[in-house]
Amino acid sequence: MDIIRVLSFEKSFGPKRVHSGVTFHLKKGEVLGLIGGSGAGKSVILRSLIGLEKPDRGQIFFYDRDITRYNERELIEIRKKVAYVFQGGALFDSMSVFDNLAYPLREHSSLTEDEIHMKILRQLDDFGLGGNENLFPASLSGGMQKRVGLARAMIMEPEVVLYDEATAGLDPYNTKRIQEMVLRLKSRGVTSVFVTHDMPSALAVCDRIAFLMDGIIKEECRVDSLPQTNESLIYQFMIGEIK
Repeated sequence: MDIIRVLSFEKSFGPKRVHSGVTFHLKKGEVLGLIGGSGAGKSVILRSLIGLEKPDRGQIFFYDRDITRYNERELIEIRKKVAYVFQGGALFDSMSVFDNLAYPLREHSSLTEDEIHMKILRQLDDFGLGGNENLFPASLSGGMQKRVGLARAMIMEPEVVLYDEATAGLDPYNTKRIQEMVLRLKSRGVTSVFVTHDMPSALAVCDRIAFLMDGIIKEECRVDSLPQTNESLIYQFMIGEIK
């Protein structure tokens, strides 16, 4: 059974047509790499998967439910099951690491403060962040901020994770740490869309790659059978001939 199905997704902003019939699907535990040039509309698709954008035409199914028909109250229930990992971490600057992770638990769970405290400490240890709970985002490196953002995204134990350039601007060490975390979540059955320009990371964590261009998925293939010829748009993107 598909966890996510996007069918004939169309979206325009004023006169600018961004998507003209995007279609793809994901099964449980799959990681789909969504690649394409700047301005191709990859982030628009991610926002649409949690109802922050509405398609002009087309459908988005979460399991067998078309969420394009949902109102805001119904979308809240979907968003509890889908985590969004932003490019910059998107942490609350005025909150400590602990309080950043506590925020969704306090808002959307019935856990006691003691239960929240224990859950956060376990989460930080699991993400290699133990001992940093009292620090504020400004005192963290960019790589640590992204890891805290991922730890916060996962604190509600979502079924789906949407990564928006999760490794952008990171050094090799932190890039490797993010890759390891994505693979660990995948091993637990978490389904993911991995938007990136970082092809080495896409090849390291994804099951399939979809290339977005001219408003549609122009090419899709499994990572283990990636074309190695110039006829492939994915290969051209990988070697830098398409930007």
